Amino acid sequence: MVQRNNIYANIDWISILIWLVVMAFGWMNIYSANIMEADTGVFDFSQRFGKQIIWIGAGILFAVLLFILDAKFYIYFSYFFYAILILVLIGVLVFGKEIHGAKSWFVIGGFQLQPSEFAKPVTALALANLMTSHNYNIRKFTHLIQTGLIILFPPLLILLQPDLGSTIVYFALIFVLFREGFSANIMLMLAALGLLFFATLLLDKALILLILVVVSLMIYLFAVRSLKKTVINAAWTAGVFGILFGINYFTETNFSLFNLGLAAVIPISIVLAVKGFITREYGHMKILAGTVIAIVFIISVNYVMNDILKPHQQHRIYVTLGIEDDPQGVGYNVNQSKIAIGSGGFSGKGYLNGTQTKLHFVPEQSTDFIFCTVGEEWGFLGTTFIILLYLGLLLRMIMLAERQRSSFSRIFGYGFISILFTHFLINIGMTIGLLPVIGIPLPFFSYGGSSLWAFTMFLFIFLRLDANRLELLR
Repeated sequence: MVQRNNIYANIDWISILIWLVVMAFGWMNIYSANIMEADTGVFDFSQRFGKQIIWIGAGILFAVLLFILDAKFYIYFSYFFYAILILVLIGVLVFGKEIHGAKSWFVIGGFQLQPSEFAKPVTALALANLMTSHNYNIRKFTHLIQTGLIILFPPLLILLQPDLGSTIVYFALIFVLFREGFSANIMLMLAALGLLFFATLLLDKALILLILVVVSLMIYLFAVRSLKKTVINAAWTAGVFGILFGINYFTETNFSLFNLGLAAVIPISIVLAVKGFITREYGHMKILAGTVIAIVFIISVNYVMNDILKPHQQHRIYVTLGIEDDPQGVGYNVNQSKIAIGSGGFSGKGYLNGTQTKLHFVPEQSTDFIFCTVGEEWGFLGTTFIILLYLGLLLRMIMLAERQRSSFSRIFGYGFISILFTHFLINIGMTIGLLPVIGIPLPFFSYGGSSLWAFTMFLFIFLRLDANRLELLR
């Protein structure tokens, strides 16, 4: 299906130029991270830099194919692509090859394909199609459920592989919903839950429960504007807790302060909720609901850390937060990465002259930790250049997304922006020790064909839609 109109005059060459520069600079660093002391040619396809040339060349051809297809092709077949990807994600659980403890790859010859990478642009296509369907309203509960299913079904399958990094990335699509009118209060609540997750790991749960109760009482005081009612509720809660604490102390049952706090807060909350329902004070019930959600979330943190995350993933989070110090264990990668980046100084040691890079002190130095190669050999100047390239691409994508007449194009564009930004932020954040290591690549830069092709698919479908921006596609 080829577009009859001349769309080539509408190609955004600035985005394509940034894409080419990022890929070229990425290949140079992959070459540096994998070159041996022995003289070997650039086109040695047994090495990663040789294979990356194939991925880049094929990616350019793939980009051309994506661009020459009719823009409406991506709308009409978005659900079909989504269904195929769901089947493929199920297939990789059965027929995929397990690498590094995750069954996430199909191995074809000497190459590996990771379906979870391609699921990202396909999910964004399906999401854009749903959100531009007839009578869709993001504030309608049934439509919100449909939206959640579209977004969450692929990461649930990916979590079974298990691949926690790729799973987390999908939650970035909530920014798309926010751009399209999703409640800002929900966004703030999700941000608060994120902070509460880390606070639960850093602080004693009993202290957090106390803080929640105090904050809830302050909000309650502000809502009802009655100091008397607030003091009465605080007294009831403190009284019940005191009785339970006394029973616990004298009977030597050894319940924790957190469990005693729950036993005091929950019944009081139920009484207040029933009272609020009878008196139709629904605003007060929202305060209680928020407190209960926070308490349930605190309880769930232990379950997530102990029953869902693997031990090495738990340790990575603890090391990042400073709870544990394990420079020779799970913290080895990050520790060596920071040494490599720091040793580069202002202008770096020079291309191909990085000692950490040459001696392979940093594992995964051409994939997840490739940014430390830039830091060591190109220094502060090189890392700043890379960051500016990505920020330039992100700002360019935002500009393109905002000029779309078609809602489908805008939603898909913001899907690309949110996923790209999340990869960029997490990858660089984990190499410099600010975020836990969850194993996701730097788009267009890290070694690997699946990520390169998937993000090329993301970019060029959006550029193809942008080339038809004067048309109302959906």
